Amino acid sequence: MEHDSNHTEIELKLFILPQYKALLTHYLDQLPGSDAKGCRQLSNSYFDTPRLALRQLDMGLRVRGCDGKYEQTIKTAGRVIGGLHSRPEYNVDISGTHPELALFPADIWPATQDISVLQQQLRCLFSTDFQRCRWMIAEGQSLIEVALDQGTIAANGDSEPLCEVEFELISGVMADLLPLAQKVAQQVPVRLGKASKAQRGYRLANQRSPLALEALQFIQLPAGGDINASLITVLETALERWQLLEDMIQQSLTDTIQQPALWQRLRACIRLLRLTLTQFGLHSEITLKDFQWLEQQLAFIDEGRYLACLCSDRAQLNELPQLATIKAAAQQTLQRMDFEQQLQSLWQDNRYGELQLALVRLLIELQGSEVLLDVGDNLQQLSDRLQETSWQQLLSAMPEALSTAAYLALANTLDEAILVGLAFGSLYPEKARDQFRAPWQDLSDGIVILGAYHCAEQLVPDAAEALAVKQQSLRFAMEHSRLAALQKIPYWR
Repeated sequence: MEHDSNHTEIELKLFILPQYKALLTHYLDQLPGSDAKGCRQLSNSYFDTPRLALRQLDMGLRVRGCDGKYEQTIKTAGRVIGGLHSRPEYNVDISGTHPELALFPADIWPATQDISVLQQQLRCLFSTDFQRCRWMIAEGQSLIEVALDQGTIAANGDSEPLCEVEFELISGVMADLLPLAQKVAQQVPVRLGKASKAQRGYRLANQRSPLALEALQFIQLPAGGDINASLITVLETALERWQLLEDMIQQSLTDTIQQPALWQRLRACIRLLRLTLTQFGLHSEITLKDFQWLEQQLAFIDEGRYLACLCSDRAQLNELPQLATIKAAAQQTLQRMDFEQQLQSLWQDNRYGELQLALVRLLIELQGSEVLLDVGDNLQQLSDRLQETSWQQLLSAMPEALSTAAYLALANTLDEAILVGLAFGSLYPEKARDQFRAPWQDLSDGIVILGAYHCAEQLVPDAAEALAVKQQSLRFAMEHSRLAALQKIPYWR
């Protein structure tokens, strides 16, 4: 077939909405240096044992069929940066539709692995069937294969559509993948694709738990205090979580109560990326404008959080006047927010994919030491300075006494200060750090409840007077906490 018998596959995977297939095809056809290779129908069966022995070895095994010929491929452990995948793969032509593990090189297996036992237990878990259109494109020093795949993933009688474009490095340098992808993103809306066909297939086959992601905690920075390595860790963490949360949002669109919390977590990752680029002076004209645009697009999240709060069983809400009426109105309003359309609106805008690709390109350049950081400090000193700057920005945004409107206006600045602490918090003693941060996190949570009260006033005007009393009581408690928190000595000083 079309692969070498074994090589390290280096590819950038992007997702694309089906309605843009014709636009992408036309653009690639007329691109200078492009050689269209036509389209073929590919069938793929993915194999593993009942206990997912290959998955546990971080291997993926498939048999691909095309024009009556079959090829078995195994991919071994690799790395993903954004949507940039790098994995060793081994390909062997076979005569049938069932793989033969003994045909792969013996040295890819752990010494203790009994291949004959694996062979006996192999079964097909899921399949993909898609049309692949290919182009060979010269870019910079490299030859790149662009493949546009559209079809379905199927398992256990269920199926889901796939539509993605892959940029695979055939020869040359990995850095040339990004400029070509960025050219495409300027013409066609795309987004980073972290989940491979195999990962999606395992999930559809119920062989993986539904996507879950723990709340963002203090990022564990690499040992040794290297600033460049620490910056890469922060950016990679936030970018990876962005993609995972996007998938979680897509998979739980029917759960309108959960949606605002997932969107808030996604926004936190995006804000962390923006703040980090600002702190290190790494914004380009594109990233600066696109982050501003994206922040505006995500403004609906605040209302969603207030409404979801009203629908929750928080103790602070139990004594609200006309609680049942307020909850019913909040649920109806949440339903009308149409989170699926919010997601589609992002995916249909070129700026979304352009921003993601700019971040991946920056990561590659940082890893290749192509970007010089002019920070003038060691990591600890840099962290102290960045957190002090963020703290002063928070103080300057905070008036002496805060109304409901003032607290709501303070929310974003407070959120960003908390995020800066998450990025560098692992560098500090846990006790001092957590004691300082706890009241500010409580204040952030209080702002959400205050926003919920304010939202309830608009939903049920008849309860406005009693809700005003609730707001006043909550503001009094928040003021007490805020003034006490201001007395604490920052842990980075």
